[in-house]
Amino acid sequence: MRILLIGEYSLLHNSLKEGLIELGHEVILTANRDGFKEYATDHNYEAKWLTIKLLNIPRKAIYRIFNFDFASIETGIRFYFFLPKLKNFDVVQFINEASIKTPKKFELFLMNKIYETNKKLYMVSTGIDYSTLKFYIENKSKKSILQPYFQNPKQDKEFKPFFDYFDKNHIKIHHFIKEKFNGIIASDFDYVEANKVNTNYSGFIPCPVNTKKLVFKELIIEDKVIIFLGINKWSYHQKGIVFFEKALEIIQKKFKDKVEIITVNTIPYPVYIELYNKAHIMLDQLYCCDQGYNALEAMAKGKVVFTGAENEFTEHYNISERVCVNAIPDVDYLVKELSFLIENPSEIVKIGKRARAFIEKEHDYIKVAEKYLKTWES
Repeated sequence: MRILLIGEYSLLHNSLKEGLIELGHEVILTANRDGFKEYATDHNYEAKWLTIKLLNIPRKAIYRIFNFDFASIETGIRFYFFLPKLKNFDVVQFINEASIKTPKKFELFLMNKIYETNKKLYMVSTGIDYSTLKFYIENKSKKSILQPYFQNPKQDKEFKPFFDYFDKNHIKIHHFIKEKFNGIIASDFDYVEANKVNTNYSGFIPCPVNTKKLVFKELIIEDKVIIFLGINKWSYHQKGIVFFEKALEIIQKKFKDKVEIITVNTIPYPVYIELYNKAHIMLDQLYCCDQGYNALEAMAKGKVVFTGAENEFTEHYNISERVCVNAIPDVDYLVKELSFLIENPSEIVKIGKRARAFIEKEHDYIKVAEKYLKTWES
């Protein structure tokens, strides 16, 4: 089968591609490298000319005044020139409703070109899309990345891009996907309820994780427990980083020589991975019901991850012993959980082993690729 994956979000498509290739399929990934994250891709349509230093200054000035990024036009143009290579695939899958990241009308035009020249089309619901945004707004008490915005709308700058999904031209994209695509697949439990209302909803498939690449090493704790916090300045409030930072301040004072805390901010993905490799505990995010990709990779390596693990997650997988720590926006709770682990290092080792076993059972990239194939072929 010839498969085209369009767009990338936290290595989901890269890992899926690896699983599909292992199963003998031809796979092309067309995506941007997502800025500082530097994801791998076969065809990179990320803007280049308008991001060089000479043009970047006026570009940013125009964005501040008119809220329009000229680099998005270059992105669309670069994707357009790849179109001759993006034909006659058995399955095309978009990573979300804004996979190309170009102006809405141009995005719809390019999506239609893909629709006209290929067989089956699917979309993964991951990150924010129209259905998810609508569901979060209608269910404000639901644990979601929009909760910080509901509590303090002054944080508008970080959340403003989400509301582009309510733009009339984007709603046309949403309806195009509902009407023309063969299916919409939820990548974790944060997107299931929101997408069940769509008539072409194809169900839930967990994120694929390449368990061959991510080597498990049993955690060895000698004199210090090492805690890692990786910050992305573009999603600081969405992930509840302020709660982690406050909790770590208390932990540092409380345990002093018993802990080592590593904090990094907005660094390239390969550097990020290298730095967290020596950690025992990783603080990921706390406004989610399920694990995001960074959490899953860390769990595969046997880390203890503070992330989403709400009831829908534990019930679906029938989990009786913790494979991660459910994080919530409560500093006292976070301090209590961290303190317990620091005072009981053997529990860190146990959770790390269970985390790896869970990833191998439920997220192995080949098993997940088989689930995608089954959905596409149905």
